[in-house]
Order: sequence, then C-alpha cells, then structure tokens
Amino acid sequence: MHTTEDWITTPLTGDLLRGALDLERTEHGLLPHRLPAAARAQNTDGQLAMAESQPSGVRLVLRTRATVLELDTLPTKRSYVGAPPRPEGVYELLVDGRPSGRGAVAGGNILTIDMTTGTTDVEHGPVGTLRFADLPEGDKDIEIWLPHNETTELVALRTDAPVEPAPDHGRRVWLHHGSSISHGSDAAGPTTTWPALAATLGGVELVNLGLAGSALLDPFTARAMRDTPADLISVKIGINVVNADLMRLRAFGPAVHGFLDTIRDGHPTAPLLVVSPILCPVHEDTPGPLAPDFSGVAEGRMSWVATGDPAERASGKLTLNVIRDELARIVAQRSAADPHLHYLDGRDLYGEADTAELPLPDGLHPDAATHRRMGERFAKLAFADQGAFSG
Repeated sequence: MHTTEDWITTPLTGDLLRGALDLERTEHGLLPHRLPAAARAQNTDGQLAMAESQPSGVRLVLRTRATVLELDTLPTKRSYVGAPPRPEGVYELLVDGRPSGRGAVAGGNILTIDMTTGTTDVEHGPVGTLRFADLPEGDKDIEIWLPHNETTELVALRTDAPVEPAPDHGRRVWLHHGSSISHGSDAAGPTTTWPALAATLGGVELVNLGLAGSALLDPFTARAMRDTPADLISVKIGINVVNADLMRLRAFGPAVHGFLDTIRDGHPTAPLLVVSPILCPVHEDTPGPLAPDFSGVAEGRMSWVATGDPAERASGKLTLNVIRDELARIVAQRSAADPHLHYLDGRDLYGEADTAELPLPDGLHPDAATHRRMGERFAKLAFADQGAFSG
C-alpha cells in the first residue's frame, strides 16, 4: 500500500513528451500544442484554436521501474447544444509497446458550443487523476497517449520509482497533416486513430497535425511543417476546403502549390505524400458549405448535409471529385522535377465498396472500425515495398 510519502513527483517537461510542437505553461500546469506559438498568433478561428490544443498523437514517454503511476490533468470536455452527449476522453497506456490499460479523468472544464449561433460558454471544473497500478516489475518504457479529442493540461506526475525520458529508438519521424478524419474523429481511442495505427504498423514516430475542421491550406500550418524535423511527410487535403466553401478552383491550385513549396523549403528531399479525400457521399459532387442536420437528435443521432448547388461547379465551386482531379494533376506536374513527391487517392483508404459495409455514421466522419481499416490500408500502401515511405 503506497502512502503519500512513497510518491516521487517528476516535473513535467518537454523531454517526457512526443508529438507536440509547443508547450505552454498555464496556471495549472503544461498545455501541449500541436501548432507553434507563431502560428497560433496568426490564427483568429476558434475551431482551429480548439483543435490544435487537443493532443491527438501526443504522448508521455517514460523509462521507469515504477509499478504505480498517477497523472493529474485538467481536461476541457466539449458539449454541443442539441447534440447527443460526447464520450469521455480516453487515455491509453502502452508498456514496452504493448496496450496495457485505458482510463478517463473525471472533472475538468466543460466547453459548451452552440453550432447554430457560433457561441461558446465555459464552465470551469476541478483537476482529476488518472491512475495505472500493477505495472510490470523492472525497467520498462511507458507511453501514455493523451485523449486525441480533449484539450488536456498536464498538472502532475507521481510514481513509486524514479522516472527518466525514454530512449530514442531511432525510428523515422512521420509528420502528417489532415482534417478531423486525421485528427481522430470517432476513433475508439488515441492509439487507434488511423494515423496512429498506421504509424505503429509502419514502425515510425508520429507527429499528427490532423486538425479538425482546419485543414485549410493555411500558410502558418505549412510553415510549422517546414520547421518540424521529419523524415516522412504527408498532407491530406480537400474535405475541409469543401466543407467550409473556402475557395474556388482558381484559388485552390495555387494554394496547394504554395503549401507544398513551403514544406519543401524545409524538407527538400523527404518523401512527401499528397493524399486526396476519402469517399464522402454528401460532398462527392455537391459543394459546401456543410451544415448540421439535427433531425435525428431525438434518436441520439446527428448528421451533416451539403448545402451547395452541384450546378455551381461550372463557376469553380469545389467538390471532392474536382479536388481529386486537381491534386492528381498538380502532383503529376510537380513530380517531374520532384521524384520524392507522391500521390494517393483517398478512396484507396475508404471507397465506394466500403460505404455499404461501413457507412459514415454521421455522413462525414469514420467510426472506429473504419479508422482501423484506413490505418491498415495506409500502412500497406505507404510503408510497404514500392510505397512512398518504403526504405
């Protein structure tokens, strides 16, 4: 039985974390960010601010003999007016790379979002504690993957034995950017988002810049990717540009070129994979903007509908099929001078045949089973022989 005198409190510092691009000291502790301060300073969008502060792919990585571990955190949980309650954020424990536990943290702040008015309200709550006990004896590598969709301030780490940073095993670093689908949408937990699954299967270290609602070709995101050390890079482009009805075809092509140019300024020869959107029936041939459909809320369902007019494609409005054609054209053009640039049609990860077996529950986001399928397929296509990330 441990008493308070048995615990060793280890300061929470950057050398114990992977997957974050910046760490902010708050009044409570340490807040991991997935965009650096310079990028955040240029952003005025609340959706992106929320998304980048949610630690998808961020994990504590330790070497220790401890058999008991406690982590105090202050989560910020989301509630949407008129929508079904969201599940608790999940923390996942790996011991020497093997899944060894799951948990959630009670308490925390509640961020209430009204999608019809765009307003938000925060109800402040207490710090909570995550506990993992009965860990194996002896030295071991411990990973605690933070909830992929719940802003998490790290407050304190206590163990019954000393802690040090886990060693660098020399794995290649994969830097990925995408939408809420890459962020994790409705995955079962942080280690089972499709990028996390693919990274495990590919034997690489993940830095996940999947930013829900915010894969919008922002120059500051491209600069963040330019400045982040990485061996392998991928960008999944399209769904958010259509969702937001952000731009027309005339602007889209140059924006993609500029985004890729900026990444190449920092990574001139790294394998760079451009991934087009997975199949999303509501937007295949119908432009945005996207709007929530609350008609099924009484049955616990919410879905999304495209509100654009397909006829507007003639004037340059974007759909997923238009974007796939343009991305394929751009990569074909650029790859003549850039042999390390590659293209992957997102429908090879989730396509027409998959929609019958695994339909998108809300018309937009993959569920847990689809995340697994996408992660396995990406690993086979990208990391296997002849793939963009092979070698």
